[in-house]
Amino acid sequence: MIRSALMTVMTNAAIKAGRGLKRDFGEIGQLQVSMKGTGDFVSLADKRAEKTLYEELVKARPGYGFIMEEGGRIEGTDKSHTWHIDPLDATTNFLHAIPLFAISIALEREGQIVAGVIYNPADDDMYVTEKGQGAFGHNRRLRVAARTELSQALFGCGIPHLGKAAQHPRFKAELAAVMTRVVNVRRMGCASLDLAYVAAGRFDAFWERGLNSWDIAAGTLLIREAGGFVTGADGGADFLETGSICCGNETMHRELLALLRTVA
Repeated sequence: MIRSALMTVMTNAAIKAGRGLKRDFGEIGQLQVSMKGTGDFVSLADKRAEKTLYEELVKARPGYGFIMEEGGRIEGTDKSHTWHIDPLDATTNFLHAIPLFAISIALEREGQIVAGVIYNPADDDMYVTEKGQGAFGHNRRLRVAARTELSQALFGCGIPHLGKAAQHPRFKAELAAVMTRVVNVRRMGCASLDLAYVAAGRFDAFWERGLNSWDIAAGTLLIREAGGFVTGADGGADFLETGSICCGNETMHRELLALLRTVA
């Protein structure tokens, strides 16, 4: 495992916020829920977890800026450091009592993501990474899958929700192209955990569009530190800005990217 002071700060914050999510997960029927848009929910649990993360991180690293799903951007006095925080990735899973959700924390330093933590408090599943120090989960080093044959591969994907109906035709075309070549496709509904699963070699590759930096910042570093490749779904390097992602080992990333380009 990585035992730096920075990683201690990040994992402690995730664990503390995770305790609240675990409590709220057991009392879903009592939670206040509102809609940010069609098919896009926010709960009191999201807000509580984000408040905890903000308080813990600002106490440990005063002056750092924040980009948060619920709280938006908060400029810090230290312009070279920014936290990217998703306090509850997969709110829809959470509200349907599906134990696939996560806290995602990433630190950006001078334009580069240098550390990340992804934590599912439902089963205490934690993934950590620091630039140049590798990627770890369950106290073991992670490596992306070594498969090179599409006919043996299992891919992950994200499906646009009801509020993103305009994206449905392209997604269906991409899915059709992928399904003709791989064993099968999985959709978990939690982008940060999907990326962690690529890093851990569970998924051979993954793609999704319409994401935000807080969804993918930690996971993309995790994959790269596990030996994988990451670009946007169009092959670009600006995926944190565009919010589209394509990743896997070298072969699977290349093959998936080629399949997606047949639809473009």
